[in-house]
Amino acid sequence: MAAPRSSSRGGAKPTKIPQVSWREPRPAPVVLVFGPEEVCAERAIAGVRDYLRAEDPALEISDVRADDYAPGTLLSLTSPSLFGEPRLVRVSGVEKCSDAFLTEAVSYLEQTQEGATVVLRHSGASVRGKKLLDALRAGAGGGVEIACPAIKRDSDRVDFAAGEFRAAKKRIQPAALRALVSAFADDLTELAAACQQLIGDVEGDIAEDVVTKYYGGRVEVSAFVVADTAIAGRYGEALVALRHALASGADPVPMVAAFAMKLRTMARVAGNREPSRQLAQRLGMKDWQVDRARRDLAGWNERSLGMAIQATARADAEVKGAARDPIFALERMVTVIATREPFGA
Repeated sequence: MAAPRSSSRGGAKPTKIPQVSWREPRPAPVVLVFGPEEVCAERAIAGVRDYLRAEDPALEISDVRADDYAPGTLLSLTSPSLFGEPRLVRVSGVEKCSDAFLTEAVSYLEQTQEGATVVLRHSGASVRGKKLLDALRAGAGGGVEIACPAIKRDSDRVDFAAGEFRAAKKRIQPAALRALVSAFADDLTELAAACQQLIGDVEGDIAEDVVTKYYGGRVEVSAFVVADTAIAGRYGEALVALRHALASGADPVPMVAAFAMKLRTMARVAGNREPSRQLAQRLGMKDWQVDRARRDLAGWNERSLGMAIQATARADAEVKGAARDPIFALERMVTVIATREPFGA
């Protein structure tokens, strides 16, 4: 369990309650599941349920909407039954809760019911319920908080997917992980489902060809596949992949961003002989990212890498409005990177 944090969040008072990972949720009299990432929130809430059900299969589960709340419901559902079964009350929509719910929930923190677990789901989309959150984070009710922050950056999605396989004690090759994340770059729910499908279907380690077999139609049009092909020097394949991606609706801006991210990583790693783990720690990267960058650097030198970075910077400006033809800007960038020569040379 992580140590309590003292920083404030969203204007709330400093938190004094334990912070629990959504991958390792545990029950408490009151559990705050806070943040916009629904996939993580669903996992956390299901984890609390499974934990309680494993302790007692007779668990009573009730669902309450905080925005359509009937006064007295919370106390009624948490009160001990005749046979004393444990109770789990899952409350959704706390970010848009009614006044009646807010009043009763704040009051409930002062005298929680023995044998009851109340899960409060707040997406963070509004400051509604701030009084309740402040009281809970200050320690009232003996609760815990499970943070579910947005997963937007590519590195965050890679960490998410890697965590899925790690939790299942399943090995996936770095290239396969990269291909899988690239295939589902816009939808974390689909990425999570794809991870679970591979975990359930594939025996042994998961290699890149397995990911291609399952999701080849998506992988082949991803920005990172175009970038990988160009950086490897396969010029013809890179142009075909680029045109396929654009025909499938790929946006030029994130396409350039994918190239920029890979080239930036290559530049950070280039010429450094430190062991992968040591270098990764110093640069704030993952071991596999360093290893991949070193493989990508085969055949590159300081001149060609600098030229590629300049071509990418130019393309970035042009696809964002500095030129009339973003497609030509992309093709010129791919040409420079794949041939490692000035455009038109």
